Amino acid sequence: MTETDRTRVEELAREIRRHQQLYYNGEPEITDEEFDALWDELARLDPSHPLLAGIGADRSDRWPKQTHRMVMGSLSKATDPESFLAWARKTRHPLYLVQYKMDGASLELQYDHGILVRAVTRGDGLTGDDITPNARRMHGAVHDLGVPYTGSVRGEVLMSRAIHQAKYSDKANCRNAANGLMKRKDGAGVDDLDIICYDAVGTLEDGKPPFTTEREKIAWLQACGFMVVQTELCHTPEEVIAYRAKVMDLRPRLPYDIDGLVVKGDAIDEEDMKNLRPERQIAFKFSPEEAVTTLVGIEWSESGATVTPIGIVEPVRLAGTTVQRANLCNPDMIRSMDLRIGSRVVITKRGEIIPKIESLVENPPGSVQIEMPATCSACGGSLVDEGSRLYCPNPGCPGKAYHRLEKWLAVVDVKDIGPALLQRLFESGRVRRIPDLYSLTVEELLAYERMGERLAQKIVRNLGARNEVSLAEFIAGFDIEGIGILMAEKLVAAGYDTLDRLLAAQVEDIVKVEGFAEITAGTLVQGLRMLRKDMEELLARGYIRVRQPERQASGGSSLAGKSFCFTGELRSMKRSEAEKLVRSLGGIARASVTKDLDYLVTNDPASGSEKNRKAREYGIRILDEETFLAMTGQRQKEQ
Repeated sequence: MTETDRTRVEELAREIRRHQQLYYNGEPEITDEEFDALWDELARLDPSHPLLAGIGADRSDRWPKQTHRMVMGSLSKATDPESFLAWARKTRHPLYLVQYKMDGASLELQYDHGILVRAVTRGDGLTGDDITPNARRMHGAVHDLGVPYTGSVRGEVLMSRAIHQAKYSDKANCRNAANGLMKRKDGAGVDDLDIICYDAVGTLEDGKPPFTTEREKIAWLQACGFMVVQTELCHTPEEVIAYRAKVMDLRPRLPYDIDGLVVKGDAIDEEDMKNLRPERQIAFKFSPEEAVTTLVGIEWSESGATVTPIGIVEPVRLAGTTVQRANLCNPDMIRSMDLRIGSRVVITKRGEIIPKIESLVENPPGSVQIEMPATCSACGGSLVDEGSRLYCPNPGCPGKAYHRLEKWLAVVDVKDIGPALLQRLFESGRVRRIPDLYSLTVEELLAYERMGERLAQKIVRNLGARNEVSLAEFIAGFDIEGIGILMAEKLVAAGYDTLDRLLAAQVEDIVKVEGFAEITAGTLVQGLRMLRKDMEELLARGYIRVRQPERQASGGSSLAGKSFCFTGELRSMKRSEAEKLVRSLGGIARASVTKDLDYLVTNDPASGSEKNRKAREYGIRILDEETFLAMTGQRQKEQ
């Protein structure tokens, strides 16, 4: 472990202990997701840290200490279907018990011969506070089971939403209010708390437990008079995921707060139950990047040849923003999920990209089938519906030519030619190809409505100034279907590092490049042939120069072949500028975190964002902005 990592581990341990104390005193400063991010980072940097062996810090000096009879551990978590499915593949339960994960404080009720003798908070999972006098007054605490049971019952201390709204609305939420009341020495308010139970370990007089499966355990607890957690049976992991979507929709209307589901098998695993972090159960949590809403319409977005469905949804808060639009990818996605206008859907915002409709919750009565467009709005030709792609096959479609101009201006970063002016230039026939942009004169521009001489001069000057791009940017700027900067960078990295080499390549050559299947390779080769004249004209007339990747930055180190992803705000430059800087030094800029990413750059490494979570999960090195600038030589330049 490096000195930097050791310093970070000490800092994380201090912060986790502080936030544990704040949480259990009813005064949390951060969200559960932010706390989980600190915990996960500590586990990645120092998996054997003593703090990870314990669970909580809900013990106080105000109550006597008591050892647990059952280990009160904390579950590992999944925050998205992918990580849940990974756990399900590992455990392979033949049947899944799925229970609400109640958002309260854990409590162990200890019984001798059926009589309640103690109630102990979770504490560190092995020892907690004995709050028996308070627990006896809580609704749901059974004092006499009526059977000679000796052992423990585990439950969650909760405050209902109705009680919180009526009597404790000054507290931030139900959990904070419940935590504050349950350990008051004077017991004031504990009558407003409920105990909902979900686990038990113990035996009857014959030395045998009164249940042999998890299903029998819940039924026994209910028969003894306990309030028990809502439990659903699912036969496959996919059923669990579908049920979770339905619960997300129900969640705002439930009487108690829940923050996910607990998923386990039906077989009781006594050895696993002794672990502070059991492996055969998992908390399938809800994410702040997920929500349930209603699909109210479809907007068909035309981008070059492809027509993409965009879902219009009822406004919903998602990861701190209000969302009204969501990606639907293609017609097959609509058909496979049986989406309709009026469908209740799960919407996600993972990886800080455009929100996506993830799954169907239900199709209420009155929902209407979605009609696919049949003709291209630009040329009037028939669209081809391949399922995974809806597109216009006409190579001369004016929609493709116009979008290519938009794409090129974005790549070379000429902002002065706005959509309205570009549309007028295109419709007049003056600019139809990319080389046409560079022959524009001030006099010609002045003939267009609302064009002043200063702006016309600025446009011509900026077109001339933005005259150098990398080969990957050059290729991506021509808007060949499916060939963005990332795919172009793969071509360059594979040795196609000049335009001549690319133009000479055949389909059988391109399919050998990582990420290029036969269809994509064929589209690239066909697109290069069709656009070859325009590409060569740009270079021959000196309108554009293609620079070679720098292998060694002046005053800095080479980024050749290294991949970077950015999240959050940078102080010294825009994210787009940082990505261009990476590319100019031979590196690769990516929009999302994958297992083969080299670096994630962020000024907030403790954030609970999806990119940070995945980087920690994959063991990807996380850099702050200062370290990134040092790698690129920018810090030295500033000094």
